Amino acid sequence: MPKNLSSIAKIKKIKYFLISFVDLFGVLRSKLVPAQAISEMQKNGAGFAGFATWLDMTPADTDMFAIPDSNSLIQLPWNKEVGWLASDLWMGGKPVKASPRVMLKEQIEKLSKKNLKMKSGVECEYFLISEDGSNIADPRDIQSKPCYDQSALMRRYDLIKEICDSMINMGWGPYQNDHEDANGQFEMNWDYSDCLVTADRHVFFKYMVKSLAEKHGLRATFMPKPFENLTGNGCHAHISLWNEKSNKFLDNGDRYGLSRIAYNFLGGIMKLAQPLSSFFNPTINSYRRINAPPTKSGATWSPSSISYSNNNRTHMIRIPDPGRFELRLMDGSANPYLLQAGVIAGGLYGLNYKSDPGEALTCNMYTDYKKYPNLSRLPDEIDESLKFLDESKELRESFGDEVINSYIKLKNKELDEFNKEERFDKKSPITEWEKNNTLDC
Repeated sequence: MPKNLSSIAKIKKIKYFLISFVDLFGVLRSKLVPAQAISEMQKNGAGFAGFATWLDMTPADTDMFAIPDSNSLIQLPWNKEVGWLASDLWMGGKPVKASPRVMLKEQIEKLSKKNLKMKSGVECEYFLISEDGSNIADPRDIQSKPCYDQSALMRRYDLIKEICDSMINMGWGPYQNDHEDANGQFEMNWDYSDCLVTADRHVFFKYMVKSLAEKHGLRATFMPKPFENLTGNGCHAHISLWNEKSNKFLDNGDRYGLSRIAYNFLGGIMKLAQPLSSFFNPTINSYRRINAPPTKSGATWSPSSISYSNNNRTHMIRIPDPGRFELRLMDGSANPYLLQAGVIAGGLYGLNYKSDPGEALTCNMYTDYKKYPNLSRLPDEIDESLKFLDESKELRESFGDEVINSYIKLKNKELDEFNKEERFDKKSPITEWEKNNTLDC
């Protein structure tokens, strides 16, 4: 049920609203609207020129309108005068099909026809870096195995506390914060929720971390691989399916605690992992993180092959507890809405065709992968993943040719711009183009 934003503004003393949307490349776009104008904006939306964003439009196209979802409202904890709103894009009286939030809502609707809804949580890793992005921000963070380093964590206490306090105040249910596997890298976890809520919060979390880091004189990046020798930024997703009463993934009689529905859903994602990687690993830099050599800490903590396992982090999918699985393919540049939409699309394929993921593997995939030559590998570069997407009848059926063609067209345009200046080689240093175009993803 929509809420009256004008009334809320008066009660909460909100003076301005950020009416926001995310384009196909995951860029957060907004207009700052005074509270006195929010009633009109809530009804008709804020106008934007689509060509000025990554949405495959032309300068001749009419305005598109971002209609805010009042249920997504977040009052900025560090600036109470401002309220943030996620929006759906409309043009000519119809939803914009290539709007990522619209794409996710369409997948949610398909899932609802099976009386199911997806709940999810995300683990967003980020680095705190120097202003120019050349180094981590903490020169004392130098351990070869820095994961869970208490000293490095507590040197950033003021920032982490402010971010965590903000999540507490917003009701997200944060439950842990840690220093991650790379020097200068952190992760903060909050409760899972319905996948649209998680996607909105994912968008806001990235904005919040960057904003509060800047407030503390730091710079935060979710770039998949900002440093060659350090573990990259993942964005692991924890997935379960529910009806109105219970978790449909849960089966306590199964060895790993998963139901047949869960295995089918998981199997569909595995079947479509290669084309889905264009959504889950959407940047040129993404492919320095997967199929990558070991890092300074000794492991990449990211997958190379399409496999699943029990509580084993060397595989693409891990089953940490009964009733859910963790998808470890995604990185920090993934569009929050396409991440969730892609999971549902792959899972729905698995449900519809009863995909069998086969037996779980329990080996160390980093050392034993040669023993499994028949396992499909994940794409090595963005152009390879786009080729898989282009040829995917399943994802074209799920999202529509128009959306898939637009996405591929825009990503190829980006790739052409890169190739004018650089050549992608995992053995070569990270390019300036990658840093300039991905540090603020």
